[in-house]
Formats: sequence, C-alpha cells, structure tokens
Amino acid sequence: MREDNRNLIVAIALSLAILLGWQYFFAAPQAERQRQAAQQAQSTQVNPTAPNPPASPSQAGGASPTVPGTVPNTPAVPTVQTREAALASSPRVGIDTPALAGSINLRGGRIDDVALKNYRETVDPRSPNIVLLSPTGTQNPYYAEFGWVGAQAGSLPNQNTVWTADKTSLTPGSPVTLTWQNEQGLVFRRTVSVDDKYMFTVKDAVENRGSAPVTLQSYSLVSRHGRPVTLGYYVLHEGMIGVLGDEGLQEITYANLDKADPISGSNTVGELWNSVTGGFLGITDKYWAAAVIPDQTQPFQGSFTSQQGQTADRTYQATVAGTPQTLQPGATTEVTQRLFAGAKEVATVDAYHSTLNIKNFDLLIDWGWFYFITKPLFKVLDFFFHLFGNFGVAILLVTVLLKILFFPLANKSYASMAKMKAVQPEMTSIRERYADDKMKQQQALMELYRKEKINPVAGCWPVLIQIPVFFALYKVLFVTIEMRHAPFFGWIRDLAAPDPTSIFNLFGLLPYNPGAVPVIGHFLLLGVWPILMGITMWLQMKMNPEPPDPVQKQVFAWMPVIFTFMLGSFPAGLVIYWAWNNLLSVSQQAFIMRRNGVKIELWDNLRKTFSRKTSPAKG
Repeated sequence: MREDNRNLIVAIALSLAILLGWQYFFAAPQAERQRQAAQQAQSTQVNPTAPNPPASPSQAGGASPTVPGTVPNTPAVPTVQTREAALASSPRVGIDTPALAGSINLRGGRIDDVALKNYRETVDPRSPNIVLLSPTGTQNPYYAEFGWVGAQAGSLPNQNTVWTADKTSLTPGSPVTLTWQNEQGLVFRRTVSVDDKYMFTVKDAVENRGSAPVTLQSYSLVSRHGRPVTLGYYVLHEGMIGVLGDEGLQEITYANLDKADPISGSNTVGELWNSVTGGFLGITDKYWAAAVIPDQTQPFQGSFTSQQGQTADRTYQATVAGTPQTLQPGATTEVTQRLFAGAKEVATVDAYHSTLNIKNFDLLIDWGWFYFITKPLFKVLDFFFHLFGNFGVAILLVTVLLKILFFPLANKSYASMAKMKAVQPEMTSIRERYADDKMKQQQALMELYRKEKINPVAGCWPVLIQIPVFFALYKVLFVTIEMRHAPFFGWIRDLAAPDPTSIFNLFGLLPYNPGAVPVIGHFLLLGVWPILMGITMWLQMKMNPEPPDPVQKQVFAWMPVIFTFMLGSFPAGLVIYWAWNNLLSVSQQAFIMRRNGVKIELWDNLRKTFSRKTSPAKG
C-alpha cells in the first residue's frame, strides 16, 4: 500500500505540474500578449497631444526604399504626431470602397492610410474600425510604396516628391492617375485602381522625353516601423511572409529577421532571393496583411529586411525589385504591380489566387501543416454557417458529421471495449492466478484476447481520431477571420475568444474580475462551457469500470479537472466542440454496449460517486 500511496502522490503532483505549467507558459502569457496587443491597437486610435508642429515625412522617419543593391538612407529621429495631424500634413487623394476607407499620400505617392470598414477592434459595434496602414509621423508607420531606382536618370520620385492627381477620390469604378516630371525629361505616370475588396492595382509608366537613354529598375515594398506586439504562438505565424517562385513559402518572424545577415549598409539585415518568378511578399498579422504582388510572368528580386534607425524601433520591409531595363529617348515603359491591404478572408484570398493567378496566394492564410484537413474543415463549417447563420451551430453539425464518418471505426473500437468488459471477470482471475509471474500473466491475457478476438488498444482509436480533428478545428478557430467576433448563443459573443464568464464571480453576479487577482487570477477564469466540457468528460469516463489500480483510478479522476482548467483559456468554439463531442461519444458508446449485451457502468459508477460512505460500526 505504501507503494500505491507513493505512486498516487506522484500522479497527483504530475497532474498539478501539468496544470500549473499550462497556466504559466500558455494561458498567462497569452492573456498578457492579448492585453498588450489591445493596448497597442487602442493607441493607434487615441489622439495624443503632438509635442511639436507637424513634420514632413522625411522628418518623421520616412526612409528611402531598401531596394536590393542600394544603401538605404538613415531616417531622421521621428517626431510622433497624432494620426489626424500626420494625415493633414500632406495633400491626399481619398480612398472610398465598400471595404476600405483612407487616402493616398500625394507627397511620396504612398498608400499609407487604410482602415477596414467592416471590422472593428472589439465586438462592440461602436468600437473603432481596424486601422491597417498609417503614415509616417504616427506612432507606428505602416505603408506601401511603389517607384523606380536607377543611375544617371536624374532625380527620381521619392518620399518627398509631390505628385499631381487627376481626381480627388479613388473608388472601384474610378482610377486615379498621378503624374510627375523630373529635370531630365522623364515623365512618370502612376495609375492606381482598386476593387470592391482589398486589392490595389498600380501601373507605373515612364516616358523618356530626354535626349539620352536611362536605365531604371521598378520596385514595390511594404514597410512597417517598429515591431508590433505578436501573440507568439507556434501554431500561428506573424511577421514577414511571401511565396518566391520555386523557393515556395517563406515565413520569417520579426525576431529571426533581426538576427539575419547583412544585405546592404551597416544597419540593414535580411534575406534575399534573386531571379524568381511568381508569388508575393508582405507582412502578416493574425487577421490582416499587406503584401505587394509583382507581375507573375516576369522574374524579380525579393527581399525581407530589418533596419535599425536612430531610435529603438526597427523598420521591417518586404521588397520586390524588377529587372533593370534601358529606356531609349522617346520610348515608354510600363510595369503593373498590385497591393493587397486588408482582411485575410478565405473566399476573398482564394478568389485572388484563382482569378489573378497569384502563385500560392492562398497560403497568405496560415493553414499550417495539416492544410489538407484544416482548410476542408473550414469549408464545411462555412457551408453550414451560410445555411444557418451561426458558426456555433455549424460546429455542432460538423461534429455530428464527423461522428457519422468515423462511426465504423468507432463501432469496432467500442465493440472491442465492450468485449473486454464482458471478459473482465476472467481477466481478474488470470491476474490473481499469476500474480507473482508477470510473464505468464501477460501470455494468458494475450491468449484470452486472441480467443475472444479483442484488440486491447482499440479503446485508443476514438481519442486518436479526435486529436487531428481537434487540432484542425483549433487552427480554424484561431487563424480564420470568419471566426473572429462570431457569436453563438447567450453570453458567447466571440467563438474565437475564451468563455468570458467565471464560476469564481458566480458568472458575473459578483462585481469583480477574478482574472485581476494576483498570481492565481488565470486559474479563476473558468467559464460555463469549460465546466460543461469537464462534466461531459467525467461522464464519459464513468461509462467504463473503475480501474483496479488505485493510481490509475486517481489519474483518471483528475483528468477532467485538469482538462477543464486547461481548456478554460481556449477559444469558446473549441470548448463547445469538445463538450458536444463528449456527449455524442457517451451516447454512441452506450448504444454499442447495449447492442453487445454489455452492462453500462455509468449509473452504477454515479451511484458509487454520490453515495454517502458509512463508517464501520464501533464495538
């Protein structure tokens, strides 16, 4: 018994260690990163007092493009302005589409002001719209730029160039043309058009009205100043992303880019790919992205760079450089490139991938290694969502379909488990008969299994089947924007966020936030659905006879508690799936056991659990 007690203590200690480790390394850092991300997002909406008069983009940290083969200019120390002040400091052309609002900066020709009309910071419909791109001069500039570089071509358009526009507003049916001419007779025309979603098309044309040939190289880039707060999950990539021809998908985090080798200049590091064809380069967040897309038929040079300026913030840049071309006097050349700036909606991204023939553009969404499971699972969920208008209902229906799909395998598994229950007395007899000879005991048990056609590991199959589906659904809930702020019923207003209730404040009846309690606050965020999930998991375990080994018995008793706390910080949609799946599994197992004539242990086990244990009579 001392050995059993020691094993029991070790099992309980390991269970608590798992729970504490989960909370410390996952739940607590997740909550802190989400809090920081929310604060950073809010800071882009708040209007701090500008300490100095509005500065020009060059004074506000507007660096020249980091095109491979050139040395970038070191930006001046920036002066932080309000967003309104930065936008008002230069002439602009408005952007107005069903999905986007913003403007193009005529000083520099940058697309540096984009907000998403259909997405807000929180589930509150009165909260601010998501701001994706911001001009230089603000707290965290983030913009797209197009242009030309070349030697002996005179002055070329840069961040200080003031373009002339033929319209005051860019809409899906009304492109805008920007023009500018340098002192050597080069006339630059940039025609910008936009669709009703998130794709800009930029046609840059140059006419040589001078007397000498010039060599020019087109470029496009996305630049982000300062490293944003990221969630830091292994299952989610945030940072630099691109598909570079046959080199395939490239995903580089901000931290890894900072450690890269130098490309050009003493303070610029990064990764460089030469002469690739097809793909895109950009910067991705969890739900949003900005990416430049070159001509899919022409070779280009791609790079991701990180540059340290005169402040603590670094500038991260994804750049496409075209093939240099010589422009003879009287000749004109034109390059067409695109910019995606918006929400990573699955249908929208897939449509761009197919209609514009952008190589692997669907990989802009991080489907992960289980792409072949994750994306089809989303497609099925999305189908039911459009039928019933609720992603929570879609999750319930997909769970039922998965149960039907895997019913033959689960049927064999549960049938084998039922046979094991039927021969339980004989197994107990064998263990008692060969208690001192483990080898003979195992041989006798295996002979019994062969005789009764029992697979002793069959009970693992339902769990093994559930693991990839669980992970795929977790990925879908975590990375797809369609799940963001998707309500279920009642208090669940966001299936991609944890259950907001907590048993430790009586589910909102007491006016305090348990999560704010020092040290143990993360343990106290235990909502209704995680508790229901724990109860269904406990019921599922009570379907089977209690293990004879006291250590196993205690481990199984603690598992629902551990999983309840672990899943308390998971997306509510995932917890709803797990609880519903457990309930279906209990029903399925009961049906199969009854059909095989095996006693269902659930009611006896529940009676044992809740019956009052009486002490032996004294005397």
